[in-house]
Amino acid sequence: MSKTTRATDQLKKSGVAFSVHTYDYDPNADRIGLQAAEALGESAERVLKTLMALVDDKPVCVIVPSDSEVSMKKLAAAFDGKSAQMMKPPDAERITGYKVGGISPFGQKRQVPTVIDERALAHDYVFINGGQRGLQVRLAPKLALEVLAAKAAPLAADH
Repeated sequence: MSKTTRATDQLKKSGVAFSVHTYDYDPNADRIGLQAAEALGESAERVLKTLMALVDDKPVCVIVPSDSEVSMKKLAAAFDGKSAQMMKPPDAERITGYKVGGISPFGQKRQVPTVIDERALAHDYVFINGGQRGLQVRLAPKLALEVLAAKAAPLAADH
């Protein structure tokens, strides 16, 4: 497995401190983010999943703890939109240039507006997909926010 991807290249160019971690990716896992957290020996709220969605039919990138569900209403509100829905996997792959299970918010083919669940900022470090299945980058969530020019917002669906 290559540890150099468009995602790690973007992070290197931005000059932020990060480290690269690999794990055995299980394509049959029910929830890929939770499987990554388990394989890395980290808590699920520190291992973030990258989702691609549409807000008022415009693509957006959503980064949330791997153990949480996204409220479509809160997602739409984060971008001052009326409605939100998950993007279909083939569309997500086309826009990002990454395969599902390896989608990173960093180094996407086309930079789209990005939002990070505000709960991620409570941690001193988080893991985010590094642009390949089984590859994660570890960095401070505030640095991720900066590199991605992202905003933080409450996104979790209330249970």
